[in-house]
Amino acid sequence: MASQPRPLAGIKVVDYSHFLAGPFMSRCLSALGAEVIKVERPKDGDAGRAHPYFKDGQSGYFLQQNMGKQGICINLKDPRGLELMHKLVADADVFVENYRPGALDRLGLGYKQLSALNPRLVYCSVSAYGHTGPASSRPGFGLIAEAMSGAMAQVGVPGEPPPLLRMPLADMYTGIHGVAAVCAALVGRATSGKGQHIDMALYDCMVSMHDFAIQRYTLSDGKEIPKQTGHDQPESTVYGVFSAADGHLVIAAQVDDAWKRLARLIGGEELASDRRFLDPESRNAHRLEALDFVKGWIATQPSVAACIAALDAAGVPCAPVQSIDQVLADPQVQARGMIVEQDHPVLGRIRLPNLPFRFSDCDTAPTGIAPTLGQHNADVAASLGYSAAEIAALEQDGVLYAEPVADRALV
Repeated sequence: MASQPRPLAGIKVVDYSHFLAGPFMSRCLSALGAEVIKVERPKDGDAGRAHPYFKDGQSGYFLQQNMGKQGICINLKDPRGLELMHKLVADADVFVENYRPGALDRLGLGYKQLSALNPRLVYCSVSAYGHTGPASSRPGFGLIAEAMSGAMAQVGVPGEPPPLLRMPLADMYTGIHGVAAVCAALVGRATSGKGQHIDMALYDCMVSMHDFAIQRYTLSDGKEIPKQTGHDQPESTVYGVFSAADGHLVIAAQVDDAWKRLARLIGGEELASDRRFLDPESRNAHRLEALDFVKGWIATQPSVAACIAALDAAGVPCAPVQSIDQVLADPQVQARGMIVEQDHPVLGRIRLPNLPFRFSDCDTAPTGIAPTLGQHNADVAASLGYSAAEIAALEQDGVLYAEPVADRALV
């Protein structure tokens, strides 16, 4: 049984973000023990609430990225709402936002304004291009950063438009970098006593993700630009996707030992000792021939499962290309607790993806479902010193707003 508190226990986070990168960051901070208070606007709240997939009017998108948070809905255009927000930030440790640079300055929630109120505040901004540079004022989403970064230009079949990546790499990668930066800033604050502004850009994070393309271009003095290669990597033979009789699989036999095991399986000792394939440079030079051997062997197998069984027995790294239903049924996913079950006041029992944090001596399981809009208005306001009568007046005047379903929400 876990005996230590979560690493960020005692840290208070004000989350004034929407859609994905910011909410994902603050969801991670919540899982690590922070108290996260999500602030939304009347009457629609976080734009993620309007994003599919929907069931009974509830957005799975919002439910996934906002579990474990308290929710408060404030009209910040009313001076009383802005005052409440300032009180909320006054003793907070972290403020997370992902609006276009300058937008929160005009609202009275910019870094200079909030740090003057709370010098210890770690203020983390997420935007498409960052707060400096010629593109800083441009709007953008993850798709924009993925296209701009050169990542999209490398995927897909030569001669065809690049495919959508279908997973939000820019948002999620930026979100988890934000988690690392916030934690580092909190550690630094322990020594300096001061917070600071963290400026995270989706575009920056996607550029930083390149493990090969940029160094290939720069070290070749601009002669080599990685392009689309289809289903394998020409610089890493054999490393790619292959088609079997009933589906697809991937094989990663680009290093010498793995190649030799694969070669012995598909062509015996003769292929394993073939001089055309003895080292990475030789395999890359004879890539199409190596791939033909692999494809020829796969064609003799009755199924993906048969291929995987033979490759596993030979010690060759491989995996089936799984669909989502197969992922959820995977014993490894189940054993690692990567699917969370929660009770929702409208939907009943729901299942959503977990986060990958695993600690030896503390529990990082979600502490609750995502809040309904304005669910914790009264609790949060009371914690700031507002009386019941004052809270009632704020609710009556629309400074605090709660959707009707909040009355039925689980606490």
